[in-house]
Amino acid sequence: MKSQTEYLAFKLPERMGLVNITREVERVVAASGVQEGLCLVNAMHITASVFINDDEPGLHHDYKRWLEALAPFDPSPQRYHHNRTGEDNADAHLKRQIMGREVVVAITAGKLDFGPWEQIFYGEFDGRRPKRVLVKVIGE
Repeated sequence: MKSQTEYLAFKLPERMGLVNITREVERVVAASGVQEGLCLVNAMHITASVFINDDEPGLHHDYKRWLEALAPFDPSPQRYHHNRTGEDNADAHLKRQIMGREVVVAITAGKLDFGPWEQIFYGEFDGRRPKRVLVKVIGE
């Protein structure tokens, strides 16, 4: 069995952002030499996410508005108990929970085996500091 592990680094200047990381993940899969297997892509921070969806700007806008409506940014400790610890990012933890921690994509014939329009995204909900995403490929 072959395996390949790489870490992608991010430091988004804005508090919330979505980044298409499909090409970087495809590069890791190609470098692994795996023809049949699985690719795990995992956000390694509790205020960031990895998810699969369409790369369409209107949808990205809708995600941001929807997430902000569900868990609005509010640094005060009145809305979120977590912020009573001195943090101001309780909303980012909740947004990550909604969007998910990781994705697993099948590798078939050496390529990510996506459905139509599927792309992999990094979701940042508490930006302005360095974060990592794990890409792990295993298979034959």
